[in-house]
Amino acid sequence: MSQLAQPGAGTENVADLRPALTLLTGFSPKATRATADLLMRADPTLFVVTHDLTDLLTGGRVHRIVEDGSGVVEDEHLTLDHGCLSCTLREDVIPTLVRLARANPGRDLVLVLPPALEPESVASVCSWSHVDGEPVAEVLRLDSVVAVCDPQIVPASLDSADDLADRALHAADDDSRSVADVVARQIEYADTVVLWAPDDDPDFEHARLSVLLQRLNPWARHLVVDLAEPAWVSSRLRRTGGFDPEGPDLYGRGLEGYAVGCHEPEADCGVVATVFKSRRPLHPERFHAALPTLTGQTLRGRGHLWLASQPDQAVAWESSGGGVSMGELGPWLAATPDADWAESSPERRVNADLHWDTDFGDRDVQLAFVGLHFDPDELTQVLNACLLTDTELAAGREAWREYQDPFAGCFESKDQQ
Repeated sequence: MSQLAQPGAGTENVADLRPALTLLTGFSPKATRATADLLMRADPTLFVVTHDLTDLLTGGRVHRIVEDGSGVVEDEHLTLDHGCLSCTLREDVIPTLVRLARANPGRDLVLVLPPALEPESVASVCSWSHVDGEPVAEVLRLDSVVAVCDPQIVPASLDSADDLADRALHAADDDSRSVADVVARQIEYADTVVLWAPDDDPDFEHARLSVLLQRLNPWARHLVVDLAEPAWVSSRLRRTGGFDPEGPDLYGRGLEGYAVGCHEPEADCGVVATVFKSRRPLHPERFHAALPTLTGQTLRGRGHLWLASQPDQAVAWESSGGGVSMGELGPWLAATPDADWAESSPERRVNADLHWDTDFGDRDVQLAFVGLHFDPDELTQVLNACLLTDTELAAGREAWREYQDPFAGCFESKDQQ
């Protein structure tokens, strides 16, 4: 990313002249579209790009519209060889943004994402892909990711047990993502979170959603839109430089020394947030038996954990809508040869050094939970009961590997014997 040079002798301010790209994400097409219109009112030169994917899976067809303050600039129907979301990104979304940026270097862009397209996917493709042999990042810069949250959509979606397929929103035939997962990720990945309620008087439900959004993403800027002030809204959503391409992965935050969530155990409008930490591993069977309690009491969970039965593998944790997703985060540094430490980020190495345990190295458990009206002390007791006892801990890792493990084979463990 181009930056302003630090002031000093012989230095000059270097302006980043690449067009700025703002991603608008959210599960309410009405709210994201209205936000885009508001930004276009503030700057008629702004390109707003949208993709209708209604016919993507059935016929591989995509409807792309590009607009600015003067009206529709492009209105194209195209058929892709492979009807999937990733192909749409690679074959049309990113090339369209690059083409517009090259032809109009002085004009910024807004990409309005359909509900099923998560902003992290777009950011990832922007970071590594090339168009006509040139890196995307050299043509335009991803400036900000804005999550637009509709009070009529978000609370119910976070508590929904539906999959995207249940609402005909899935991106591929094998897309098993849940509505709650996608909505949570949209909010958590954003650098700016907008509470969209322009036609409603503020009430308790709005206040509760505001608190919930801040607990889900305590690192973002949080705003409430005002339709009467498009210039004010634009100044806070565009060219903020809020997106950090070097920021920590959401589920690896704790490994790199960042907080995995906020600890706000006192209910605010009924919203409770708690963080659980331990330097002991979790017993796989007891932890598996506790899953219904953990997911049933909370709306969202995230972080990483240490399973006794797989002591060399850091495990990512994600829960929402009553479901759980776990995946590998690679080996603990304590289980990594010294020669391979350089493959980990400097932040992770420093964090490991600062918190190194004589017996277990950097292994630990860090889980954050957010929900409504749950008892954080009770949740902590449930998790504490899942940890190894002193006797189990003293038995050592070879004994732990022999535990019955309901999670065996659920994710790769490179060093597990």
